[in-house]
Amino acid sequence: MASPTYSVLKATAQRRQTERFAGKMRVVVQDGHCARAVGSGEVLEALRKRWRGKAEIVAAGCDGACYLAPHIRFELSNGGWVERERVTPEQARRMALPAKATSAGKIDPSLRSGNQQLQRRVLLADCGTADAESIDDYLARDGYAGLDKALAMSPEQVIDEVLRADLRGRGGAYFPAARKWQGARAVAKEPRYVVVNAEEGEPGAYKDRHLLEGDPHRLIEGLVIAGYASNAAKGFIYVNAEADLSAERIERAVAQAYEHGLLGKDVLGSGFAFEAEVRRGAGGYVCGEETTLLNTIEGKRRVPRLRPPFPTEAGLWKRPTVINNVETLCNVAWIMANGADAFMAIGKGSSGTKLVSLSGSVQWPGLVEVPMGMTLREIVYGIGGGALPGRRIVGVVAGGPSGGLLPESALDVAIGPGKLHESGAVLGSGGLVVLDDSISIAQVVRQLAAYNAAESCGKCTPCREGTPRMVEALDRLIGGKGSPNALDNLRYLVDVTGAASLCGLGQMAGGPILSGLHFWGAEFARLAGVPRQ
Repeated sequence: MASPTYSVLKATAQRRQTERFAGKMRVVVQDGHCARAVGSGEVLEALRKRWRGKAEIVAAGCDGACYLAPHIRFELSNGGWVERERVTPEQARRMALPAKATSAGKIDPSLRSGNQQLQRRVLLADCGTADAESIDDYLARDGYAGLDKALAMSPEQVIDEVLRADLRGRGGAYFPAARKWQGARAVAKEPRYVVVNAEEGEPGAYKDRHLLEGDPHRLIEGLVIAGYASNAAKGFIYVNAEADLSAERIERAVAQAYEHGLLGKDVLGSGFAFEAEVRRGAGGYVCGEETTLLNTIEGKRRVPRLRPPFPTEAGLWKRPTVINNVETLCNVAWIMANGADAFMAIGKGSSGTKLVSLSGSVQWPGLVEVPMGMTLREIVYGIGGGALPGRRIVGVVAGGPSGGLLPESALDVAIGPGKLHESGAVLGSGGLVVLDDSISIAQVVRQLAAYNAAESCGKCTPCREGTPRMVEALDRLIGGKGSPNALDNLRYLVDVTGAASLCGLGQMAGGPILSGLHFWGAEFARLAGVPRQ
């Protein structure tokens, strides 16, 4: 049963929502970072000027179908809706409000059928339709119900529920989320902290931005639950330095949560006190490494720390600190609202869904949400629509510069924790870049290696010196200056760099090289001028 405090908040929000849209059409403009790149901000401004007093224009995040942006949804009084896609500012300035739904006014079913029907939308269920700037919108659709339920339980019961759900971290390591809470709670030091890792500096990954921009209160709800379970006093939401819209929306959401008693000294009248603060990243891929992130919050250089001790033992200011990913905490809110059993019913081999950032040479790029256990082939062809006209898919980059490459023939692997393939390729945080036959695999591997070299913080010698040497070795191969032992030397360099580096950047930097050599060995052998063994 809901607490009296929560019941009043929800009822008040629903009343305000009813009053807000009374006699007006609700018009939703998807205004995420992807849509802003193609003019959604101007579309939003044009519609607000044109329909002032006649319609209520709502700014939402992106629903994941980035290829349709800018996208508008008109919600009709009969419960139906009309959609317009790829709207230009000029079209918006001339657009009339639809009186009823017509087949001509809806999105071509072929554009959406594969993209959404094969998905299992849990975290993205309201992205693209919910008002991303309104706490009333979130409360009216049962937002913060999971937090209300959690506060009626003991912290140990909350931990047990999330452990039973088998929620693993969605940042790439897939460590059981609630184990971190247990670890921090067991250390007899105060205060404790929870840090949200929203750095997301990996090229080709944009899942966390979509959640921050489309449903920011879901993250705050999960954060407060994690704080309660781990007996933490404060949370820090660490947002990428370049993710301005994400920071803007989460900062607004934090302020609203304070105003409504969902953050502060007495959360929902429970007596539990929890503060939250947004911090901007220091810039750079390495800031996503959790100890580097902690250093930058403390105002120190963006370099990793030696472990152990681990953050749950000695994190921020040497106090027990839990670090969870955005997607992980959004799942926490859903689990507490719907129960561990409902979460466990989703997915094969591992519980729940996974957000996948699909980009590259594919017809329908964007953010997709699929059940654990779905194959890469289903994602690339079933949801992404397959190759661009006149092109042929040859492989994918999974997990970005720290992941690996897989050929088209290996796309039947199922997504989940751990390695996707014996070659070492991993899904990581969920970036998936599709490659077609217009590019050179060796050049792709070289670009990924160059990115890692450029992003090395330079603290440890193996990574600082090893990653540039990888690029030099690849340049010699591509430039026709290979030697009979070039490939063996490259493998040795990758092994040594990975084994001796201080943090995950150097440890995983050779992933694309090893998987490239594993699957495209003939191409690299040809470049080296030696027959393949």
